Amino acid sequence: MPAVSDWQQALARRFPELAPASLAALVAQARSEPLDAHQTLLAAGSAWQHAFWVERGLLRLFYIDSEGRESNKNFHAEDAFIWPVTEMMRREPAAFFIAALTPATVWRLPYGALQASVGALPSWTALQLHALAGLLDDKMRREQVFLQCTARQRYEALLRERPEWTGRIPLRHLASYLGMTDVSLSRLRAEMGLIDG
Repeated sequence: MPAVSDWQQALARRFPELAPASLAALVAQARSEPLDAHQTLLAAGSAWQHAFWVERGLLRLFYIDSEGRESNKNFHAEDAFIWPVTEMMRREPAAFFIAALTPATVWRLPYGALQASVGALPSWTALQLHALAGLLDDKMRREQVFLQCTARQRYEALLRERPEWTGRIPLRHLASYLGMTDVSLSRLRAEMGLIDG
């Protein structure tokens, strides 16, 4: 079955020293989950106990504030592998939602099974360090951009750094990620000559 093969290859790339039998056993503990657009994968307030691998589609991570407004935190496309990186994220209820932005297929693997299989591997340590460094870099970069850049500069940075997002993510979600309204972003795009005539 091609999908299982893709999932197996995704794990094998990340954990090359995992023995074939152990890899096959780990692959077998996951399940494929088809998601409709806007379907929730992880709800705020629930325990995050799984690693997710995106086979196809696009996920978004977002918060909902006390007044019901959504604020996008991040987006994950094909071949993204996400899990509760810190002990606190595994122990405490999730503060945000993970949902499909488009129809998607996601593989769900219990975190405990992942940890038991790869916990002692150098590749797992390297992957965790890479993920933590990426989270810290992203947080510091976004903080700097929000404090020091205009709305236009924030959008220009997005166009440079994440050009693939602009063709796949609706403007209202990009606007939320950039800390502006969709009306403001549409106006900005018109000023930049990016709106089709």
